[in-house]
Amino acid sequence: MSPAVPRPASGGVRASSAGQRWWQAAGAPGADAPAPQGSAVAFGALMAFIIVSLTAPQSFVPALAPFRLALLTGASAVVALFVDAFVRHRPLLTRSRETWVAACLAIWATVSVVFSYWPGGSVMLLPDFLKTLVAFWLLGTLVDTPARLRRVAWMLSVLAVPLAMTGIRNFLSGAFMTESVHLVQRIRGYDAPLTDNPNDLALMLNLILPLTIALLLIERRPRARVLLTGMALISVAAILLTFSRAGFLTLVITTLLYGRRLFTGARRGWVVAAVVLALVAASWLPSNYVNRLGTITNIEADPTGSAQERWRDTVAATSFALAHPMLGAGFGMNAVALNEERGAFWKAVHNVYLQIAVELGLPGLLLFVLLLIGAIRSVHVVRQGTAGDPALRDLSQLAEGLYISLLAFTVEALFHPVAYQFYFYFIAGLVVALRAIYDAGSGARTELVAAPAQGRRPGPASKHALRRPGMSRAR
Repeated sequence: MSPAVPRPASGGVRASSAGQRWWQAAGAPGADAPAPQGSAVAFGALMAFIIVSLTAPQSFVPALAPFRLALLTGASAVVALFVDAFVRHRPLLTRSRETWVAACLAIWATVSVVFSYWPGGSVMLLPDFLKTLVAFWLLGTLVDTPARLRRVAWMLSVLAVPLAMTGIRNFLSGAFMTESVHLVQRIRGYDAPLTDNPNDLALMLNLILPLTIALLLIERRPRARVLLTGMALISVAAILLTFSRAGFLTLVITTLLYGRRLFTGARRGWVVAAVVLALVAASWLPSNYVNRLGTITNIEADPTGSAQERWRDTVAATSFALAHPMLGAGFGMNAVALNEERGAFWKAVHNVYLQIAVELGLPGLLLFVLLLIGAIRSVHVVRQGTAGDPALRDLSQLAEGLYISLLAFTVEALFHPVAYQFYFYFIAGLVVALRAIYDAGSGARTELVAAPAQGRRPGPASKHALRRPGMSRAR
């Protein structure tokens, strides 16, 4: 019988006894230890904020519009977090490199107002970015247990269903964008700020899809697995029906990354079934869809002129960024800057990296790249630290899902002007939360190293700790 496991001095995650996961309370299999959880009210308000942000209920019930539900739920989460920090003496944020880099990016964006081409316009647009960073902060702070991380993944997967079903319904009913060029009809997206455009709808679904697959690989209940499989297939169908070239490219990358992981594991049958299903589905694609995909590499072949316009904007944005490397045009002013560079079209460059370079200069671009790379490195540390450990199976799958979501955004960022919106930052916030959960657990385990020195035989948990010393990261 292994010795009793002490609680870490920081009061964080309870260490596990033999055969028990380190995030579970003693004697309660499957339950999370209540000690590390932050305010339940704040977490509930955060969940409500995410629901409102993605589904925009005020678009379908206009009577809700005056209540400004996103502001109401977000502010409630912030207030509840402050109250919890004051009453229970809990930290207000998770200390991580990503948090500090995001704070520096916010400061630099604010400073850019001073040298903006239109300071008044920058002042009007800046609060939207600050709201996005508040959501990033709340996710990284309040999602502080594996159970909460799973709940957020489940909620996002469930919310993807109405988004995807709306896109599929619009395709079947012929609800296309009126401004679409007649050669390529594009469906309307879901009537919400983050998904109204079909490209944005594909982006959102591509970011959530890896989390849905992660839950599918975690679940052992047959009904839940069938449900998650159906949810994933609905998202895939909707991504294809958006006719988004970036969405298709990202979907292929997600498929290859997960296919490689599953094929090297014990689920090769799933990969074969997925390949067969993909080949069958490909035969149903309309010819103009295939032709549109061909314009990814052959820009001049696009009959709509969209690819040529985006290339023209890319060249203009690159030229402007190189000519103004330090200051840029100011926050939110990339369309104004491009008007100066290539004529008045009043269109933003469809590239996150160039969008930031034009507006915030190379310092802003450097901060964003550091934030993106830092998030990828953090989630990769968790992937490596949990790989092959049955006790950390759930956390490992969620880490894999977030890792693929980040890579998905890294690719789609080349085709979208969404540098300051919710898409990337909700994934990055979950990565901060994931790394904090992992570090707290590994920190609890390192205390077990002292047990063998006192002449006691280490239990299974302490052996595990001895296999991976020094995992904890200063935050």
